[in-house]
Amino acid sequence: MVKLESLKERTEQLKRNLYILYLAYKHPKTPIYAKIWAGLVIAYALSPIDLIPDFIPVLGYLDDLVVLPIGILIAIKLIPKEVLKECKEKEANLEDAKQKGVIAAMFIGIIWVLILYVIIKKFL
Repeated sequence: MVKLESLKERTEQLKRNLYILYLAYKHPKTPIYAKIWAGLVIAYALSPIDLIPDFIPVLGYLDDLVVLPIGILIAIKLIPKEVLKECKEKEANLEDAKQKGVIAAMFIGIIWVLILYVIIKKFL
């Protein structure tokens, strides 16, 4: 049986690889064919539409567990080594970006709470 920690680690690695692909996609030295493939993989990862719908038991998540990692692996093989190294170094600095994202999310949440407060106050 797959341990929860192992699954969490794989999920985190998948997220890191997608971010590395995104950085490589934006990199000027990445060849066009690698950019196209990386763009397709990123779009597929972010898309709510899957090859196999998630509501189908077992098979629904199979594409997320098999198709996506294979797409990432192919994309990484297409990206030049020096570009990939540079993108991995940038990804290592992701912690700063995460902190900024949390602060931005909190700010947006506060704005929504204030908007809801004003709407409720107006109608009650």
